[in-house]
Amino acid sequence: MKAEKKEVNAIVLDVLLKGHPDDPRPPFKREPIVQAMGLEQFKLLELVPKPGVRIELHDKVYIGDAERDKVERVKRRIGYEELTQTAKGELPFIIEKIVKEREPDFVTFFNKAISITPKLHMLHLLPGIGKKLMWEILESRNRKPFESFADISARIKAIPHPAKMVQARILEELQDKDTKYHLFTTK
Repeated sequence: MKAEKKEVNAIVLDVLLKGHPDDPRPPFKREPIVQAMGLEQFKLLELVPKPGVRIELHDKVYIGDAERDKVERVKRRIGYEELTQTAKGELPFIIEKIVKEREPDFVTFFNKAISITPKLHMLHLLPGIGKKLMWEILESRNRKPFESFADISARIKAIPHPAKMVQARILEELQDKDTKYHLFTTK
């Protein structure tokens, strides 16, 4: 069995200084909680901050194995339904930011996406891509690989915002709407 790759950095979605409100323990026994999302695999996580450290929304925090400056420990992995309303509200903005920062990775996806089954292609899993559009993408990338999101939208007129398609798919996967195939997140 393949070892699961760990997240190294995360972005803060919400900070609960008095712990999670659903925690049945009295408030003085709860530990502060930070809800965050990993930058590589989009894992949703609950973190415990170091005592006395100030962490704010949208902070990038190191959660790897070396010495951490803001996070004491990764408490657990959580599902979308466990996020606070604040975290759910921040999620689309954070995903958009990550997709922009990692544009080359997602352009590579458009250049290298393959068939999953004889009737299903990875590109079909992006919102708005059907067979006709998929063939147009494949033919265009075979002539010349895509170089950027702007290049994709310039060459494939039916895709004015490829980044938004990727963002929508990541959000769908996090919400577990399509449990069978995960293009950008891990289960």
